[in-house]
Amino acid sequence: MLSSREILNFFVNKDIRKLLKRKGSDANETGAKNAGFQFPVLLSFIHYVVTLGLIATLNALSLIPPSPPLKSTPLFTLGLVMSLCTGLANVSLKYNSVGFYQMAKIAVTPTIVLAEYLWYKKKVSFPKVVALTVVSIGVAIATVTDLQFNLLGAIVAMSWIIPSAISKILWSSLQQRENYTALALMWKTTPISLLCLLIMIPLLDPPGAFSYNWNFLNTSMILISGVFGFLLQWSAALALGATSAISHVVLGQFKTCVLLLGNYYIFSSNPGKTSICGAFVAIAGMSYYTYLNLKNEKLKSGKEHPQKDDQENNKNSDTFNREP
Repeated sequence: MLSSREILNFFVNKDIRKLLKRKGSDANETGAKNAGFQFPVLLSFIHYVVTLGLIATLNALSLIPPSPPLKSTPLFTLGLVMSLCTGLANVSLKYNSVGFYQMAKIAVTPTIVLAEYLWYKKKVSFPKVVALTVVSIGVAIATVTDLQFNLLGAIVAMSWIIPSAISKILWSSLQQRENYTALALMWKTTPISLLCLLIMIPLLDPPGAFSYNWNFLNTSMILISGVFGFLLQWSAALALGATSAISHVVLGQFKTCVLLLGNYYIFSSNPGKTSICGAFVAIAGMSYYTYLNLKNEKLKSGKEHPQKDDQENNKNSDTFNREP
């Protein structure tokens, strides 16, 4: 039986700083690579199996509220794009350098802006465009340090951008407009994603999964990464339900910058002055973007209060006029 220290050393001896350079599913992919697992789509499939098992347990305990009535088309679309998003992200991490992968992530922001305009006629104000441009430039300077071109990797990365943008838009829209909770939406879409990933495995994964060394340590690492994958997907769904698709991307980029700066100040890593300056530029753009959102919220609440006051005054005047 392996001790907790041996399991911990398995992660740490592969250089924790490399994990800190990546976030979310990137770190899970790195953990799987430490176990010598070179099947990215199968890894996504295992993560979704773990997710389905955990959600089924919560549902059996009646911890997931009943879902509101909704046509199956949006749910199927979300399940499909989630499988493409997760599977292609892991394949992209296998064939691309971190820098090229980050460039693809940066391209998600303008894709969301364009998709929301075409889908919902939602426009982004010019100050927000400036803020998002500053954020994108800062993140690019901070993270894109090792661009290496690979044709297959580039095709996979470009194919990942649109599903990633659509999945964020749908997660946010279905929760805010259709009153779905994050767990209820995961419960509805995870089986669809599993089916799609099962079809993708023979198309994108190399052969040899059955001959992999499925010992206790390797299997434990993969299953643990699946639990973390569930928690990350849940937290992302909660964030998308509370904010918007663009704000969620900005939040993810904020985490990337904080990890980079934390790696520098805590572990004395030296990403270079250029990367550090880029991180601070990105955080400045994020701060301005947050300020603009808060300002818009105040303006909206200010417009709603006078309308409520007018309605109350009209009711009071009607009551007064009816009195004998």
